[in-house]
Amino acid sequence: MRDVVFSADFSSERQWVAGRSWAYPDGGPTNPGDDKLDHLTADPAYSRLGTFKARRRTDGLWDTGLLTTEGSADGFMLRTGDHLEATVRLPTRLGAWPAVWTWRDGGNEVDVFEYHPDNPDLLELTNHVRQGQGYVRHDAVRPGAVLDLGVTFGRRSVVWTLGGERIFADRRGVGSGWRAYLIVNLSVCAGGYHPAPEPETAEMSYEVRSLVVTRTTVSSLEEDPSETDRSGGHLAEGV
Repeated sequence: MRDVVFSADFSSERQWVAGRSWAYPDGGPTNPGDDKLDHLTADPAYSRLGTFKARRRTDGLWDTGLLTTEGSADGFMLRTGDHLEATVRLPTRLGAWPAVWTWRDGGNEVDVFEYHPDNPDLLELTNHVRQGQGYVRHDAVRPGAVLDLGVTFGRRSVVWTLGGERIFADRRGVGSGWRAYLIVNLSVCAGGYHPAPEPETAEMSYEVRSLVVTRTTVSSLEEDPSETDRSGGHLAEGV
């Protein structure tokens, strides 16, 4: 039995801090070392309605929307065994780099998803805690598509689903004491790993329609996906 422990209200200043994150050097606003043109902004128009936007600046950077639970009044953190579900609408413009991910104390990062429209059918799914990664191609993935994503942060395996179908199990997990804050943002590629925006592009966006976290209230009832994952289909193993 799972209980809802977090339901995202992006307009809530108790749940979310806008425009800064310690996942960026000095908390932001820029992160060129990660091949990003981001210039984080707290302007609510860029994130607080659930549509995460990026707009070109005159200095070559892009004002970008980011929300994190780190530093918020509620201070919500994910923990081992939690299950996250999110419904997102993917961006269409080259250079867009949307992500839902986790962070705490210089690490603890698990990427619920990353996406780049130059690889139109590919989701990037990564457990940086124990180095598990999958690049999953799927017919449902394309620019502008609406996807129902799920992740269970298991002790011995992190398992990702798409539309209820298991697509990747990393067989690495996050360990028993893992904790991390949530980050939702839209970055802009600088061109090192994926194409930068086309010159005529002035704005881009992606939408997070819902984001919910559930948790078992009795630890002994938590299911470790590494023991129960037996599905086929598009399932990819850790690399």
